[in-house]
Amino acid sequence: MFQIRIHGRGGQGVVTAAEMLSIAAFLQGKHAQAVPSFGSERTGAPVVAYCRIADQTIRLREPIMEPDAIIIQDPTLLHQVEVFGGLKQDGYILINTNRSFEELGVGDFVRGWHAERLCTVPATEIAMKHLGRPLPNAVLLGGFAAISSVIELASVHAAISEKFSGKVAEANIAAASAAFEYVLREMKEAADHA
Repeated sequence: MFQIRIHGRGGQGVVTAAEMLSIAAFLQGKHAQAVPSFGSERTGAPVVAYCRIADQTIRLREPIMEPDAIIIQDPTLLHQVEVFGGLKQDGYILINTNRSFEELGVGDFVRGWHAERLCTVPATEIAMKHLGRPLPNAVLLGGFAAISSVIELASVHAAISEKFSGKVAEANIAAASAAFEYVLREMKEAADHA
C-alpha cells in the first residue's frame, strides 16, 4: 500500500486533492481511499487529507502516520506544523514553492535522502497562469505524477474531468500538465548535476 499525506490550508482544495488522487488511482485499476481530516476548518487554517493506494482492498480508516509521500500545498506550514512526521526515509516530498529545500530551511532534514524523490514546483504560480486563481491542488497532482510514477498524468487528467467540467476542467488539466513537465525538467537537471 502506498500512503500519501497532503498538507495545506483551508481554501486550497486539500480535501479535493486527496479525492482526485484516489479517483486517478481507481481509474488505473487500483483500490484507493481518500480520507479528510476535519477539525476547525476555516479559510487559512492548517488542513490535512490522506490518500491510500493499493492493489487490494483497503481496510484501514485511520490517519496516515507513516506516509510514503507528502504533498505540501503551503510552504508556510513547514515551520508551523509537523508536516514531515513519520515520513519514511525513502519517501517523496513535493512542496508548492519556487524556493529550494535549503532556502526553505529544511535542507538539513532531507540531507541523505534520494534527491530524485524531493521536488519543489511553483504550483500557485502555475495555477494563477492557467486558472487565474491561487488553487494549487490539481497542479500538484500533475507534479506528483511526475515525481512518483504512482499515478499517471492521463489518470490525473481523467480525475480532474470527473471533478470539474468545461473551462475549469480544461484549465486544471493544462496546469497539471505544466507542473508535470516542470517536475520532469527539475528532476533531469538534478540528475545531470549529480
